[in-house]
Amino acid sequence: MFDTHELGRRPGAMKRLSRSVEAPGSPVLGIDGVIGVPEGAPVELDLRLESVMEGVLVTGTARATAEGECVRCLEPLTVEVDADFQEMFSYPDADDRGRSTAAEPADDAEDDEDRFFLEDGLFDLESMLRDAVVLALPMQPVCKETCAGLCSECGIRLDENPGHHHDAVDIRWAALQGLAETVQDGEKDNMGGAEPGVDEKQEK
Repeated sequence: MFDTHELGRRPGAMKRLSRSVEAPGSPVLGIDGVIGVPEGAPVELDLRLESVMEGVLVTGTARATAEGECVRCLEPLTVEVDADFQEMFSYPDADDRGRSTAAEPADDAEDDEDRFFLEDGLFDLESMLRDAVVLALPMQPVCKETCAGLCSECGIRLDENPGHHHDAVDIRWAALQGLAETVQDGEKDNMGGAEPGVDEKQEK
């Protein structure tokens, strides 16, 4: 939680602050199962708080190191994250000053779902921090742009074995290839059995 009491409610007042916080664990700060900032890892925050008529405008940058694995070769990787965000935290009584009197109650309820409010002069950045970090992270992280990935046949890492390949066999000819091998084996057997007959003719 961050305190805005020192800022006051005079429009135009501004305060800058830096803080190191620990990354939350569940849900993960990132893309679950793909890449994220480990629980408890440091997240460096640089914030600017500005007092406006409706509340406090918070602008900031979060810096952290995310961990995951390459989607091509499955090797572990790390990514430095710089996530920018901005959000308005409204005063609890902002409705009385900043909301049109013509607004319907249903409209007010829907608007409130999309708004953040100060609670006793305090605000929490966790939800917007999650959104900002997710947007800053790659959806499909790779260890390097030229990563060749894994062999689809045996799973070997292709970057470490650039000449690796398998002789491709057309599945439509696989049955005929097996038949041809059987015929060749039969011919060898016949050839092996013909030699005694040849010898008998020579003896006659």
